[in-house]
Amino acid sequence: MTSQVSSPAEQADGAEGAVVGEQRTPRAPGGKEVRRLDRVIIRFAGDSGDGMQLTGDRFTSETASFGNDLSTLPNFPAEIRAPAGTLPGVSSFQLHFADHDILTPGDAPNVLVAMNPAALKANIADVPRGAEIIINTDEFTKRPMAKVGYETSPLEDGSLGAYNIHPVPLTTLTVEALKDFGLSRKEAERSKNMFALGLLSWMYHRPTEGTENFLRQKFAKKPDIAEANVAAFRAGWNFGETTEDFAVSYEVAPATRAFPTGTYRNISGNLALSYGLITASRQADLPLYLGSYPITPASDILHELSKHKNFGVRTFQAEDEIAGIGAALGAAFGGALGVTTTSGPGVALKSETIGLAVSLELPLLIVDIQRGGPSTGLPTKTEQADLLQAMYGRNGEAPVPIVAPRTPADCFDAAIDAARIALTYRTPVFLLSDGYLANGSEPWRIPDVADLPDLKVQFASGPNQRLADGTEVFWPFKRDPQTLARPWAVPGTPGLEHRIGGIEKQDGTGNISYDPANHDFMVRTRQAKIDGIRVPDLDVDDPDGARTLVLGWGSTYGPITAAVRRLRAAATPVAQAHLRHLNPFPRNLGEVLKRYDKVVVPEMNLGQLATLIRAKYLVDAQSYTQVNGMPFKAEQLAKVLEEAIND
Repeated sequence: MTSQVSSPAEQADGAEGAVVGEQRTPRAPGGKEVRRLDRVIIRFAGDSGDGMQLTGDRFTSETASFGNDLSTLPNFPAEIRAPAGTLPGVSSFQLHFADHDILTPGDAPNVLVAMNPAALKANIADVPRGAEIIINTDEFTKRPMAKVGYETSPLEDGSLGAYNIHPVPLTTLTVEALKDFGLSRKEAERSKNMFALGLLSWMYHRPTEGTENFLRQKFAKKPDIAEANVAAFRAGWNFGETTEDFAVSYEVAPATRAFPTGTYRNISGNLALSYGLITASRQADLPLYLGSYPITPASDILHELSKHKNFGVRTFQAEDEIAGIGAALGAAFGGALGVTTTSGPGVALKSETIGLAVSLELPLLIVDIQRGGPSTGLPTKTEQADLLQAMYGRNGEAPVPIVAPRTPADCFDAAIDAARIALTYRTPVFLLSDGYLANGSEPWRIPDVADLPDLKVQFASGPNQRLADGTEVFWPFKRDPQTLARPWAVPGTPGLEHRIGGIEKQDGTGNISYDPANHDFMVRTRQAKIDGIRVPDLDVDDPDGARTLVLGWGSTYGPITAAVRRLRAAATPVAQAHLRHLNPFPRNLGEVLKRYDKVVVPEMNLGQLATLIRAKYLVDAQSYTQVNGMPFKAEQLAKVLEEAIND
């Protein structure tokens, strides 16, 4: 195993925390040598049917239970079953875990597990010299190699000489281990991912009990299959312990100093967001209603929320995107916390109803898990290119607040924050996550219920306006002087009948109005309501009085912060700020931007935030963009920032 600081790619992520290097310690008498590392990056790769996502997820779960800090990057094809053995069909799962605080899944893997020739060819360019590559030799036959363009075997032609290669006949060993289970060869071969998981679990001293329990629960209705998978998992562990090819195993100690005291669990962004929505509904004492149409990568939220009827959650899988948001807005009118989930193409279809929600001034959460576009685009790849659509993608003047989480765990807090704004100001709110956050995972500190915000709202209960003749009536658009929010009147409440619909309303009474002056007033009032939303001031991390500020939003937080740490470790001053609230911007943003000679804005789009910053604050923000469906790498950003600073 190479040291953590042996290559530029490794050094880039090494700047995320203190590097303690590699230590060698003997194992128990008669055992193999154990080397202690401060961090490791592992990538599992194979066909989309090889179970790489399950393998990575199980390794991640055991790593989280062990107490390491971690960050993951699942990467899989858009097709339900991509052609076997082809480059487009490769599925991978990368995990970075450490004994200190980390922020990204890592730039390059220290260990690559390649289940077939396609997996090797698709990933070899990312693997640094000296890294470990575990290869399933059973798949390196003439036909699979020819399918991806290998004229000769890379195991024999010397092309892999720069790496530490471990040829392992994973398929054969798995079939042999399961010969007593009465399975066909095809059925037995399906467990080769568990053999690989067992081998890697031995190499890095991961706990095993959780995985065995998981397998028995997953296949509870097929106990023979469950025990076969457990046997394959144990066989992989035993192979590592007994074979001479693996003379060394590795330890990565728990990250005891990386976390405040508390109870933690591993969580993905979509799961954290789901829990945040449930928590918001409970803190508001409102039923949660999700109207949704399945779409990658947002569908997991629908799946998760459908499990929680015990918390008053109602989920409706609609026939299309328009029906989904229409039902959610109807639920909001009826007094529920209405939510609709989608991705970029679905937002386009929902735009008219979002405009209706702006006109009706009802609380509604629009959760956009962004992906590569336009149109169908890249369904399983990440991008953050829906910002301008969220900001302006409706007819007329229809302002909507925008909230963006920065990490998978932060999706929980961002969901609660978005609900707070929607309920307090009676407005639809965009929550902009993306595929990287949705599918990635990290440790999450489970909050104390006592620390959660109180989101309770008061519904209108009676008349709120006295006419000149003394009559008391209900005005549905009489506004709170502090928030400019209108009353929320639940249908069926006696005396609170009022008109709804998309045609312009008269201020106060809510009657239909075509009066030009009234329309001008209502448009400006709705904008003033959004502009007046209270959001925290922007925090700036600038310990050295830098002249260059790197400004980000959303999921770029991890790579940007890792790059900033790298530069500071090399005594290069740079300031960092990260936006959660994109509409309205924090009130101090303009003042912050003017303090710096240069402002660099990295985005996974063609410069959408930079465009907004330039237009609003007349600041010459430098845009650095990437739209390849993958998150930034820390080393890549460090070089860009260094060039900007020295320019």
